[in-house]
This record gives sequence, C-alpha cells and structure tokens, in this order.
Amino acid sequence: MEYHQDRFEDFSLMVFKNEKLIAILPANKSGDTVYSHQGLTYGGLVLSNSVKFDVVLNAFKEVLNFLYAHEIETLILKQIPSIYCILPSDEVQYLMFILKAKLIRRDTLSVIDLHEKLKISGNRMEGIKRAKNLRLTIKEEQTFDDFWNEILIPNIHERHGVKPVHSLEEITWLKKRFPDNIRQFNVYNEDKIVAGTTIFETKNVAHSQYISGNNDKNQLGSLDVLHIHLINHVFKGKKFFDFGISNENQGKQINKGLQFWKEGFGARTIMQDFYEVKTENYQKLDTVFI
Repeated sequence: MEYHQDRFEDFSLMVFKNEKLIAILPANKSGDTVYSHQGLTYGGLVLSNSVKFDVVLNAFKEVLNFLYAHEIETLILKQIPSIYCILPSDEVQYLMFILKAKLIRRDTLSVIDLHEKLKISGNRMEGIKRAKNLRLTIKEEQTFDDFWNEILIPNIHERHGVKPVHSLEEITWLKKRFPDNIRQFNVYNEDKIVAGTTIFETKNVAHSQYISGNNDKNQLGSLDVLHIHLINHVFKGKKFFDFGISNENQGKQINKGLQFWKEGFGARTIMQDFYEVKTENYQKLDTVFI
C-alpha cells in the first residue's frame, strides 16, 4: 500500500495470540471512523488458517474494544468476497449479525466457476468469430504504457471525466513488487493496440482489474476474443475468473450492458458486503457461546 500512503491516515491493526500473529485488519482513519482500508479493493479481517471460530470471535472483539478505547465510534468493514478466501471463512459475517451491524453497501461481482463453466452466449461467439476473421492477435506484455496511454486513460476520461485509480507510474511500481500477480494482456489489429485487460492474479482467482477497448471494440470483437482466450487457456487452472463489479451509486445500481456482457461468458453473481459497526457493541460478543 506504500504507493498511496500519502492519501490515507493508516490505522492498520495486528492481532496476536500468545505473541503469535493470527489476524490483520488493513485500515485507515478519518475522524472518529476507521475504514477497512479505502485504498484496497478487498478488505476485512485477514485470518491465519490455524484459527477457529472462538479465536476469530475473540480477535474481532479485541479489535472493536481497542477502537472503542481509542475513541473510534464506527468501523466501516469491507468484507472479502468468498472466492478470495483459501478456506471457508464466514465467521465475521456471522459476527455482523450478533453485533447488529448495518449493511450499508452491497456490490455484485460477476464470476465464472472455471470448474463448472456455462455455455458462452451467441453474442459473445459472434464477437469471437469477427476477431478471428480479422486475425486479431493477443500478447502478454511486460509494460503498461500502450494500454494506459492509448486505450485506458482516453476511455475513462471520455466516459467518466476521471483518471484510472492507478496511474501508469503506480501500476508499473506494483508490477515490479508483484511480478507474478499483475499481468497485462493486449489485443492488436495489424500491430496497433485496440484493447487490453490488466489481470490481478491470486491463488484461486484471476481478476480483470481493468478492461478497455477502442471505439471499434464491438465491431472487432477484441474484448470478446481476449477474455475467452484468458478463460479457456491462460487461467484455465484457476478456480474462478472474476470480472469484478458492474455497480454504480454505492452498489445501488448496476450497469445493465456491462452486466450482460460479462454474463455472456457464463459469469454469475456473488456479493461483497460493507457494514457499519458501532465499536461500543463489542460486549455483545460475550454472549455468543452457551
């Protein structure tokens, strides 16, 4: 997180049991509120694989107690989508119920189970056919310059009037730190870049962090052929392929066209929840076990 440390007041926590680290909470502080780190897509309490339910409960209680003692009234907790957990890990989700936490946002991720793939839609197959007829080529690149400067930045500025979350310098720095986890795939038409995607790769999941094509992407089928190549070949050994969210307005609306495109590959929906937790409620966790 060092690349954007100047944007946040860090308040990340570590939980120990008998001097052994068992959990971390990446977080930042603003006023009397602590957030699951706003500079990270996924957050929540990250657990050691050795901990069981009672340890998770006590760890989370200690986190809330610590925050309350430091005059933090509210914790905004961003859960980790289930596909990114190595083991089943809904303990904290249950604790949200006990703590009477308020669900304040719910995002929908479009995910393909690569062990139970569904049939690709006719629309996506037509795009793939067009791309193959035009002999588009797909290459994995070690730099992001062409995709950022020629495709991503112009598209995001034209549609939303903003810049990508990561600057070119930041994504390049991250790639140097995590060379095996951040990968760039571009599509070319006669040696000219026409589309691309930036993949964040974890043990079980390949996630398209950025997806963008030029104005001819529908006529070329560039994004269709790119993603079917990634799904069927490059990342076929993963458990899941994650297209990410299609949500806007803090999860309350969904871009229908974008959702339709993702579902055309066989993607279906999982959720990521955001909760508002009052730290003063930490004592409610004392009554769980009987």
